[in-house]
Amino acid sequence: MSDAKNPFELWMSHMQDMAKAVNPALESFTPQGFEKLWPTMPGEVMEQFMGKGLNPEGLDAKTKMLLTLAGLTVLGAQAEAQVRLTVRQAVEQGATKQEIAETIGLMGLFGGLPAMNKAMTLANEVLEDEA
Repeated sequence: MSDAKNPFELWMSHMQDMAKAVNPALESFTPQGFEKLWPTMPGEVMEQFMGKGLNPEGLDAKTKMLLTLAGLTVLGAQAEAQVRLTVRQAVEQGATKQEIAETIGLMGLFGGLPAMNKAMTLANEVLEDEA
């Protein structure tokens, strides 16, 4: 027999219980909380884990951050904290404002103008803070 409960909700419930067991403060943990806790990973760490450190023949961390930003934009830029974190990480990896704007702008063709505008607004907030 199958369980009537949504399997995703069940999985999330188990993960939340595990997080609470590890640290009770994680009960109310949010993406925005992570953003405040660790706004940008050091460039060398990001390159090691997201770039060529683990795959010398693969994409570098800057390219991966721009691809991540593209995906988040197409999804409607709903994950605001993740968009801001990704823009910060892209800058940390050497992405220019032009590259970030082009990445987001191109995704307007796939995710629509509202998604592009939202991502561009979030990116501009980050880039203004960085200046």
